[in-house]
Amino acid sequence: MTIPGLTTHRSAFDPAQTADRLAAAIQSRGLTLFARVDHAAGAAAVGLPLRPTELLMFGNAKGGTPLMQAAQTIGIDLPLRALVWQDEAGTTWLGTNDPAWLAQRHGIGAAADTTVNAIRTLLGALAREATATPA
Repeated sequence: MTIPGLTTHRSAFDPAQTADRLAAAIQSRGLTLFARVDHAAGAAAVGLPLRPTELLMFGNAKGGTPLMQAAQTIGIDLPLRALVWQDEAGTTWLGTNDPAWLAQRHGIGAAADTTVNAIRTLLGALAREATATPA
């Protein structure tokens, strides 16, 4: 799956397990889990079908504030988000915005590279913890 700016990870777990594992990984690192939005439940509430799709919003001010100091408009993309969904073949995916793509979108220059790289590393670790079975 290739969508510009989106990093995806195939999960070894079903959507609910993947989202729960991600929430646990977020909280174990001392990050704030601001919201879990169950899009499939919202669709069902209005009588529309939707495969499992859940959005998790999370982060902390220490990571996001330097980016907003560089360009306040990045606040539209913060806190960080991860989407867990099941595709038409029944495969579970976890996707996150690439922090470098977000920085480019908002015109944040190289001065924020350290923060962008730290966030990229964090997102990768969270995704692996949520989607992969232990070795």
